[in-house]
Amino acid sequence: MWEKELDVARQAANNAGKILNSLFGRVDRISKKGEIDLVTEADLQSEEIILDIISYNFPQDSILTEEAGKYDHLPERIWIIDPLDGTTNFAHGFPVFAVSIALEIEKELVLGLIFNPYLGEHFEAVKGEGASLNGSPIKVSSIGELRESLMATGFPYTIYEDPQGVMELLQKMIVLVQGVRRPGSAAIDLCYVAAGRLDGFWEEGLNPLGYGCRKSDRKRGRGQSEQL
Repeated sequence: MWEKELDVARQAANNAGKILNSLFGRVDRISKKGEIDLVTEADLQSEEIILDIISYNFPQDSILTEEAGKYDHLPERIWIIDPLDGTTNFAHGFPVFAVSIALEIEKELVLGLIFNPYLGEHFEAVKGEGASLNGSPIKVSSIGELRESLMATGFPYTIYEDPQGVMELLQKMIVLVQGVRRPGSAAIDLCYVAAGRLDGFWEEGLNPLGYGCRKSDRKRGRGQSEQL
């Protein structure tokens, strides 16, 4: 049903992925949106190409992104974009990062695409059609015992303000499961759960675009923004 939208999302993710791969290990400009919330030129260039492709193909759709903000057009069709999930990993040359693109129609998600360009892995899901990795169907783990499970977690950007609660939960989980991993990209963590590579994932404070999302009237890279 959403063939054109999925094709455009793939095109946008592939082009953004080429940019990320070309800049990986060669980041020159890094700024901070918060104490540990980074943004690099890779985030901005990846976002720009995604915006160009989606707005060209669907000029009336709204687009909500992490860096540029929100374009207010059709409220019933909203593209939700994170051009680089795992920016801290990327900035340090740690190869766990992804492009994340989703489409919400009338307040319901109808498709999502996560692309890890470093590994060449395309995770896709379409409402009513299941999920896939590089075109092959995937499914969650069949492990039913917590003691046998491999879990993943992430730390919120507010951890400097209140580390105790996060660390208490981590301490409880470590002794209940077979292992805990902290890859640093929630989008990839969730895909790995969907593919059965991980048995579960938890993280406090997640939202569709992370912390520091801004609202903007920016058009093609120009404009003023304000903190939400």
